[in-house]
Amino acid sequence: MPTDQRPDPDQLLAELKADEARAQRGHLKIFFGANAGVGKTYAMLSQARAQAEQGIDVVAGLIETHGRRETQALLDGLPVLPRRAIPYQGRTLSEFDLDAALARAPALLLVDELAHSNVPGSRHPKRWQDIDELLAAGIDVYTTVNVQHLESLNDVVGQLTGVRVRETVPDHVFDAADDVVLVDLPPDELLGRLAEGKVYLAEAASRAREHFFRKSNLIALRELALRRTAERVDAERQNSGTPTSEGRVMVVLPRCAQPDKLVRLAARLAGRLKTEWFAVLVESPALARDTAMRARLFAALKFAESLGAETATLAGREVADAVAAYAREHDVGTVIIGERPRRWRPGLAARLLASAPGLAVQEIRVDAPARSAGSGLNIGQRQRGLIAALAGCAVTSALMMPLSKMIALPNVVMLYLVSVLLVSVRFGRTAGATSALLSVAAFDFFFVPPTWSFSVSDTQYLLTFAVMLGVALTISQLSARLRFQADAAMRRERRTAALHELSQALSAALTHEQVVEIALAQLAPRVDADVGLALPSRVERLSHVGGGPVDLAVADWVFRHGQPAGRGTGTLPASPAYYLPLAAPVRVRGVLALTPRGDWQPGPENERFLSTCAAQIALALERVHFVEVAQEALVSMQGEQLRNNLLSTISHDLRTPLTVLHGLASALAAQPLDATSHSLAGQLVDETGRMNELVANLLDMARLQSGEVRLRRDWQSIEEVVGGTVRAMGGRLGAHALKLELAADLPLVEFDAVLIERVLVNLLDNAAKYTPAGSTITLAARVEPGSLLLTVADDGPGLPAGQEETLFAKFSRGSAEGNIGGVGLGLALCRAIVHAHGGTIAAANDGGAVFTVRLPRRPPPPPPASDMPPEAT
Repeated sequence: MPTDQRPDPDQLLAELKADEARAQRGHLKIFFGANAGVGKTYAMLSQARAQAEQGIDVVAGLIETHGRRETQALLDGLPVLPRRAIPYQGRTLSEFDLDAALARAPALLLVDELAHSNVPGSRHPKRWQDIDELLAAGIDVYTTVNVQHLESLNDVVGQLTGVRVRETVPDHVFDAADDVVLVDLPPDELLGRLAEGKVYLAEAASRAREHFFRKSNLIALRELALRRTAERVDAERQNSGTPTSEGRVMVVLPRCAQPDKLVRLAARLAGRLKTEWFAVLVESPALARDTAMRARLFAALKFAESLGAETATLAGREVADAVAAYAREHDVGTVIIGERPRRWRPGLAARLLASAPGLAVQEIRVDAPARSAGSGLNIGQRQRGLIAALAGCAVTSALMMPLSKMIALPNVVMLYLVSVLLVSVRFGRTAGATSALLSVAAFDFFFVPPTWSFSVSDTQYLLTFAVMLGVALTISQLSARLRFQADAAMRRERRTAALHELSQALSAALTHEQVVEIALAQLAPRVDADVGLALPSRVERLSHVGGGPVDLAVADWVFRHGQPAGRGTGTLPASPAYYLPLAAPVRVRGVLALTPRGDWQPGPENERFLSTCAAQIALALERVHFVEVAQEALVSMQGEQLRNNLLSTISHDLRTPLTVLHGLASALAAQPLDATSHSLAGQLVDETGRMNELVANLLDMARLQSGEVRLRRDWQSIEEVVGGTVRAMGGRLGAHALKLELAADLPLVEFDAVLIERVLVNLLDNAAKYTPAGSTITLAARVEPGSLLLTVADDGPGLPAGQEETLFAKFSRGSAEGNIGGVGLGLALCRAIVHAHGGTIAAANDGGAVFTVRLPRRPPPPPPASDMPPEAT
């Protein structure tokens, strides 16, 4: 049976959404080189000037000429954004003005030095983040970067040149660029430019010769730049625009001096394979005690996220089993681990291969972490653990000594092991190991003959000591691990319970105020932070609705961009609070602000917990919003129905007496009367006729909106409908001139002639009311492909500015009506009738008011056979 080769609809939808997002996003072109001075900025400005000559709006956002005259000459004539002045440590520094660039919104913006670090206090710490925001706003950007600034090559550059580069750019920024232009220059020519002062000024040039501008370094950097460009070209040729899920890469962060090196290695490997990759951290009792190393590894996880990795923290009885389970769950093919040499125990690589034989494991040798003042337990905890070990040993010895003649030595050993167990569970592995050593020493000193001495009369006790020490150390290790796992399970259980309680409480909320109250009440006790909320008003303006402090400027950025910002992020990191968007499926519903009370080390698990809480709150806000929208729509529908019923009832009650009154007035006007009476009778006839027309409009509108009117479509000649319209208008045109412009080739069109005539009558009546006497009103009809166009135009004052659409609302009237009669139903009725025919009606100003009705048309059916002329014989 052939396999189904049809594409996955979900995948197609995701690709369509991605294509739409890319189409709305600006294009990034990077001018890429091996070193400063190769001509990146010159090449960028040359191409930018060519774009400007073609009429493209090009603006120089920030250009560093470094005193080069040739570069400055290319900049002359281009509009340049002024730089933003930022006070910093008693000085005033200038930076790229992101807000000014967004406000100017040119078609193409030039921003030099992609890897630049912004002055503290800027919105983003890095310039590449500024450029990312510009691209998100739909602005095309040209920029420059050197190969040594690519994050994944940072270690390689350091090893080759001996120079550590501090300013780096994540590789995903380089890979996501729409175009990369390699600007190359041979090392000898570059050294010649340096000697001529075309790269740096004299002092800077002498320093540069000692670092990157050694010829060996220039050759190595050029090779790296060429190789990186070739990798990109190869990836484009293989059409690998999106990462695949095959052969995914995972790096396990070890307790080592430089975990960032492993992260960069994994990023390079994943980039070469064009696959997704993961960075995981396995929690352990030792890591829980070492706060400094824990912070370093969490920073490495954040670093991996910035390079495009998906991160996670794992916990389990055995590290290898936890890593293998995660690898199987996420289809990982290659695992990178950092290992220190071990003598007595198989390393993680061997244990991982035993748990998952199909994995490809790359073992990288790493250095042991240096002990720091902040590592391990703090001094107070360490002292308490050692005191507990000493006290446990002393108490056990004191209790057992009076009973030593009645209790066998194996039982004394058991009691010492109980003491070791208690100390290990309460104070951890270090205190437990200390308790084990003290217990063996105390057992030997106080209970093993000869007592009160560390001498041993019977060598068999040496085996007892060894077994006792081994068992005690094992108990210490297992107890500490058990306690750690119990604590981890308890934390997970608390998070799960908190999410369950939050979800349950929010499900009962019926208003925005209740959602805010529940969110603050549920979150505040569970996070060590002041929790605040900001929600938008109907005009999309954020306001602080409760809880802790909220910086509305930061919250507004988060609300508009849908990304976290503030403390611990790459956007506005100087803010004291951490801001999360309340992102619901339809849109962002608000902003959650958390101001930590202590040190901010959220970690991946806590960040996921907060993100999940924010998602729950956002869903509740969106649900409440749509409930309110549905209620408003229901009330509006019920009110509309009530109004239509009332209008219909009143119209029916008025129609009969108005008809009688109109007939009597007409009869009176036909009688021989004096001039004054005849004029009054004529006015009475006109007014009763107008009232009859108004009542007819009310009834037709009520019937159309209630669905009672069924269109009596038939193939009609538009000329006949126009003639009926002119007759129906009678003397209502007054002193206005009516001009008919009917095309000669008007076909038959299928519509309800009575209702379309009503449309034309209302439009002509409207034109006669709102134009001065003597104006010309034009009624035109012509055919376009698939439609018939009817136009009513006048040469009067035109429509009120900005009201071209609102004029069609019920009971809407022009702003300069004076004493003109009517209730504003004529145009609303016209639109209802035209829409019922599947057409459109629009109003515009063009030397006066112009109303255009577009009715759909199709070819008329052939005439019946009986109507066909006989064939010639």
